Amino acid sequence: MKVKQNDQEYNRYVEAITPKHSCFKNCLHAFLVGGCICLLGQVIFNVCTTQFHYEEADAMSVCSILLVFLSVLLTGLNLYKPLAKYGGAGALVPITGFANSVAAPTIEYKKEGEVFGKGVKVFTIAGPVILFGVVVSFVAGFIYWIFKLL
Repeated sequence: MKVKQNDQEYNRYVEAITPKHSCFKNCLHAFLVGGCICLLGQVIFNVCTTQFHYEEADAMSVCSILLVFLSVLLTGLNLYKPLAKYGGAGALVPITGFANSVAAPTIEYKKEGEVFGKGVKVFTIAGPVILFGVVVSFVAGFIYWIFKLL
């Protein structure tokens, strides 16, 4: 026999199992994690410009490459997920979060094989972002080219 719950009982049940979150605490964690990622990027940039005497553009490229590499490495070692859970948007918004979103599905579906696992799943999250960026940049470049001709 099926027991029918009324709306009040259901609402009490939902309230009881819904996790309680502190907005201030979540914002603080996001600020700290995002700030640490930015601090690491600034340290990499400063080391490249002062110790290795790179031009600013080259130092920015090295910084981006190293941050992406570290993000993928932490994803592969299954350490980025707890960092993202703790830091929320602070870990997911910077370039490291984008690299994580590309690497995580690849690692998750490796047992499906090279083509139908890794190859297909690598762009499940990042694919639309990359596609939109390429299409918009092409359209913007085409419009710019048309205005240049006129």
